[in-house]
Amino acid sequence: MSTSRASEHLTAVLQRLAGPQAIPRADQLAAVEAVLKPAARVLVVQATGWGKSAVYWAATTALRKAGGGTTLVISPLLALMRDQVAAAGRANLRAESINSTNIDEWDPIFQALEDNQLDVLLVSPERLGNPAFAARLPQLLAKTSLIVIDEAHCISDWGFDFRPDYQRLARSLLAAPNAAVLATTATANQRVTDDVRKQLGHGTAVFRGTLARTSLRLSVIPGLSAAERFAWIADALTTLPGSGIIYTLTVAEAERLAGFLRACGFDVPAYTGQIETADRLQIEQQLRNNELKAVVATSALGMGYDKPDLGFCLHLGSPGTPVAYYQQIGRAGRALAHAEAILLPGTGDEAIWEYFATANIPNQENADRVLKALAGQPQSVVDLEAATAIRRGRLEALLRILAVDNAVKKDGSKWVATGRPWIYDARKWDTLIAGRNEEAGLMRNYAHGRGCLMAYLQQALSDPNPAPCGKCSVCTGQLPEPGTHPSANAIHQARNFLRQQDVIFEPRKIWPKGCARKGTISAKLATRAVAFADDPGWTEELEELVRSGLTVIPSDLLDGAISLLQRWKTTWEHRPALIMPAPAIDSEMQGNRQLATHLSSIGRIPLLDSFSWQGSACPENLPSTSHVNHLEKTIRLKNFPTPPAGPVLLCATTARSCWTLTLAATLLTEAGVQSVMALVLHRRP
Repeated sequence: MSTSRASEHLTAVLQRLAGPQAIPRADQLAAVEAVLKPAARVLVVQATGWGKSAVYWAATTALRKAGGGTTLVISPLLALMRDQVAAAGRANLRAESINSTNIDEWDPIFQALEDNQLDVLLVSPERLGNPAFAARLPQLLAKTSLIVIDEAHCISDWGFDFRPDYQRLARSLLAAPNAAVLATTATANQRVTDDVRKQLGHGTAVFRGTLARTSLRLSVIPGLSAAERFAWIADALTTLPGSGIIYTLTVAEAERLAGFLRACGFDVPAYTGQIETADRLQIEQQLRNNELKAVVATSALGMGYDKPDLGFCLHLGSPGTPVAYYQQIGRAGRALAHAEAILLPGTGDEAIWEYFATANIPNQENADRVLKALAGQPQSVVDLEAATAIRRGRLEALLRILAVDNAVKKDGSKWVATGRPWIYDARKWDTLIAGRNEEAGLMRNYAHGRGCLMAYLQQALSDPNPAPCGKCSVCTGQLPEPGTHPSANAIHQARNFLRQQDVIFEPRKIWPKGCARKGTISAKLATRAVAFADDPGWTEELEELVRSGLTVIPSDLLDGAISLLQRWKTTWEHRPALIMPAPAIDSEMQGNRQLATHLSSIGRIPLLDSFSWQGSACPENLPSTSHVNHLEKTIRLKNFPTPPAGPVLLCATTARSCWTLTLAATLLTEAGVQSVMALVLHRRP
C-alpha cells in the first residue's frame, strides 16, 4: 500500500482521536507502512502517549477498506480493553471484547465476526487457553488480517509471571500465515526488546524511540516513616494539580491508605483486583470525569488506562523494577504540559520485591510431583494441593507455567497431564533471577536519588538517547510540597488512624482434604489482630518484636492489644471468662504467655496455661493438609478444668495461616467450651 494511502488513514484516525489539527509524525507513518506489508512482523517500543493505538487503528481502517478481515487485539486488562473499545469507536471502528465477564455475549459477537460486521475484536491472553474459545480460534483466525499484541513485553520470558498465557502467542497466533502482527509496548528495555523480536520472527521491523517524558517532573521523597508517608500524601493532595493515581504495592496497603484519606475528608476510593467489576467501572469513570481527587490503586489500574489529563502519580513504596515504575507513571501527563510523578520509598519495599521476584519461579521437584499426581487421573487444584503438599498460590502459578509449556492442560474444573515431560531450564530461570536482582538494584539506586531521575529511567530502559532532564528533584534540588516535613497534625492523624485498624480474620470453615478430621469445622472461633504484614502503624514495634525472637513485646503493642479489645467488646455477646496463651513452640511461647498475662491482669480475667507443643515447628509454606497433620501431632491440651461459662480468649504474638488457632479452638470445643476468641499481635502474610 502506498505511503499516501497510509498517510490518509493515519491522518483521519488521528484527527478523530485528537482533533482536526492533528497530523501524523514521520515515525508513526513509517510504522503504519510497515504493518501494511504482507505478513508483516512489527515491534513498536515508544513512550506512553506517543500514539501506538493510532498506528493499529489506522492500519485496521486501511486493511478493512481494502477488503481485509478483522483486527484481533490481545489485551491484558479489562480496564485497558474498555478504553480500547471506546477509542476504536472514536476512530470510527466497530469493536467488541471477549472476556470472562461477558460470556453470554460471545455468540452474537462471533456472529458479527462471521457476518464481516466487526472491525476489531479484543481478547485477553487467557482466552487462548480456554477450551470454549480455543474451539472458535480457527474460525477467528480465518477472518483476521491483523493481530495486535498490546503490552507486548508480556510475551517475553521476563514477563512470565504476569501473564504466562502471553507466551502461547508464539505458538499459535504468531504462526497465522496470512495475518500481519504488530506488537506494541512502552516498557521494554533492550533485553526484552531483543527477546520479543526473536519470538516475533526473522525480519521483524523494530521502531524504537526515546522514552523520556518531557511533561513529567520526577521526585523522590526519602527518609519518611510509614506514618509520615501517609501524612505526606494527605498534605500533598491539597496542592497537587488536577486528579491522579496513588499506587501501592499491596491490596492491604491500598485499602488502608484509602481509608485514612477518606478519614481526612478526601473522596478517595481503593481500586484493586479484589473489587467487583461494576465498582471498577464506576471508579474509572469517576476519575476520568474528575469527580475524584485521586484513586488509591494496585497495579490492577495500570496499563492502558486512558485519562490524558491525569495530573499526578504518587507511589507509596517502590515497584521492584524501573520497567514497572515507568509503566505506572506513564498514566500521568499524557496531554498536559506538566504532571507530577512522586515516589515515597519505604523500608519494607525490598522484602516485597524479593517475594514477587521469586514466588512464582518453578522448580523440577514440584513439577515432578504435580505430573506424578496427574498421571493417574485428572485432579482439581484442591486435590493436587493435598497430593503434592504445594501451597495453593505456588501450585496455581506452577500449573500456569506447565500449561504454557504444554505439560498439562485444563479440562473443565480439573487439570490433566498431556504426557509431555517438563524439564527445568536452569539457564533460563537462573538468568531471569539474576536479571531481576539487577533490576532491583537499579530501582534501589533510583529510590536513593543517585543521579537525574529521568535519565536514570531512560538508561534502565535502554533508551537510545538518555539525558539529564533538568527538572526532577535531583536536578533542581527542590521537592514538591510538603517537602520532607509533612505537618505535625497530619502525622498525628495518620499514627492514630493506623493504630486503630483491626485485622479481622475470616475463620476456617472446612478441614483440608487428606486430614484425619473431615468436613465442617465445628469450633466457633473469632479472631482479630493488632497488625498485619509490615503494618505502617506499628513498623518500629514489629521490628523490635521480631528482633527479640517474639519473646519481648513492646509496651506500645501491649497497649494496642488493650485498645483492640476495647473496640472489639462492642460486638461481644459475652465477656471472655478465661484467658489462655495459644500453643506455640518454646521460642514463641514466652511472648504468648506475656501477652496473656498482661491482658489477664488488666481485664481481671482468670489465666490458664494448658496448651503444650511436642516436637518441631511447622516448616514455612506448607500446604494446609500437611500443616494440619503436623499440628495434630504437636499440640496437646492438658489439665483443662470444667469449661467456663463464657468464651475463652487465646493470645498469640503471631499467626499466619491460623490453622494453629483453629486446631486449638477445636480442642477447646471438644473439651466443652462454647466459643473461642483469639487476639493476635501480628498477622503475617
